Amino acid sequence: MITKMSLEKSNCRRLLKEDLDKPCKELAMYLLGKILVRKLEDDKILKGRIVETESYLGGEDKGSHSYSGRRTQANEPMYMPAGTAYVYMTYGMYHCFNISSKEPGAAVLLRALEPISGIETMQKFRVRKVKSIQNEIKTTKLCDGPSKLCISMNITKQNLNKIDLTDLKNDKMWLEDDPDIDKEIRIVHTSRIGIASAGVEWTIKPLRFYILNNDSISKRDKAAEEELDFDIH
Repeated sequence: MITKMSLEKSNCRRLLKEDLDKPCKELAMYLLGKILVRKLEDDKILKGRIVETESYLGGEDKGSHSYSGRRTQANEPMYMPAGTAYVYMTYGMYHCFNISSKEPGAAVLLRALEPISGIETMQKFRVRKVKSIQNEIKTTKLCDGPSKLCISMNITKQNLNKIDLTDLKNDKMWLEDDPDIDKEIRIVHTSRIGIASAGVEWTIKPLRFYILNNDSISKRDKAAEEELDFDIH
């Protein structure tokens, strides 16, 4: 399946609560092409274009941390207002970053970014985390996965969990429109990654979305791309 989305030019407008107050699947697609901005303690600015997302619907979604209404101290941000950062640890050592949506218990996982600025700093964060890295990482590979994204942007549960991305007083991390995109983007709909334990039904649902032909996505679904009708409106 494919959709086309028109992205209007802007002057780096910061996204507000009303921009993100959308149902989870809609938000996951809306975020594609938007800019994630991270301001570090030394005032350095890192920016990346969101190119891949996954929707976790809560409720009946067996892949969601809030499946069947499960509510804990850890997943509390999923029940907070739209635009709240939900950062959790996986494998006891890596972080993943989500944004809560309109429905309680639902959130969008950011899977990949296309680095835009602060790339040298992103490189340093990646090398510092993985000592075995000897050579400079290709720019398109800096944020091509949810944990790589968090390492490169210095996103951890300790420093950014539960922050409101739409709060204008928050100067740690926020979202912006992309001033450099003024054309339609094509969005590939495919299955999520790494949730086999949720069962076949929820593993194969097309709840992962990415920008077609972008070099920074975590994993292409060539079969899905080949089946796309590129003339659909």
